[in-house]
Amino acid sequence: MAKLMECIPNISEGRRLEVVEAVVDEVRGTAGVALLDYSSDESHNRSVITFVGEPKAVAEAAFKVAKKAAELIDLNVHQGEHPRMGAVDVIPFVPIREMEMKECVDLSIELGKRIADEIDLPVFLYEQSATASHRKNLASIRKGQFEGMANKVHEDKWHPDFGGERIHPTAGVVAVGARMPLVAFNINLGTADVAIASAIAKIIRESSGGLKDVKALGIMLEDRNIAQVSINMCNFHQTPLYRVMELVKIEAARYGVSVIGSEIIGLTPLEALVDTADYYLKLEKFDKHKQVLENNLM
Repeated sequence: MAKLMECIPNISEGRRLEVVEAVVDEVRGTAGVALLDYSSDESHNRSVITFVGEPKAVAEAAFKVAKKAAELIDLNVHQGEHPRMGAVDVIPFVPIREMEMKECVDLSIELGKRIADEIDLPVFLYEQSATASHRKNLASIRKGQFEGMANKVHEDKWHPDFGGERIHPTAGVVAVGARMPLVAFNINLGTADVAIASAIAKIIRESSGGLKDVKALGIMLEDRNIAQVSINMCNFHQTPLYRVMELVKIEAARYGVSVIGSEIIGLTPLEALVDTADYYLKLEKFDKHKQVLENNLM
């Protein structure tokens, strides 16, 4: 079977759909790549693009996405609820079929150097591609966001891996790396008090002593006037979706607040949803490997 790699770039634009389409067209126009999904969020002012294909073709499409985003997005006038440091904020490679993580790491390093050389966009390597342990976590790299990055890149711990101790004047910097699949899972609360969402996010995220491999922050969805716990599930095998949902429900109840809905951004592994269905349906003797139809298709 042919090698297959996934890429999920996040761009800092979710309101000007003509810009989003122009960036996505770069993926559509790349041979050897299949566009699987793209979605935009106005409150976040961010779009997530998902595509797969032959590794070299995926890397080429990712480069073209970065170039077009840098051309069309100016972070000096960008506002949104989601933290951001670049026009293209993050570019992760994920091994899907017949690939080792090291291959994704090697391709991410090649891409990072090319982006810095040809787009003049400084690059941080993160996750499995990180050059130091303190640079693995995207949130740590992005702290300070675009507005604070011009000063941050001069700190000894935070020189970009490629592109020099500077930022692109309009496109900022970008994180490029390799990682395992994650689930972007957001939980909406029946309140307009974003402080409650932030308090819950602090409780559930690993960096504050919460659940393993969970990243979270509280944000405000202005268009709906509700608060949201925005979550990255970095390893759903370690911490499943239902465990996060139940803990958020428990903590929200302390404030007299209910969970009114949730959403998954982009694509998610089927197994993450099956595990959640298994839990809530209280299935007995259920074998997800044998009893899920899609797992038995040739």
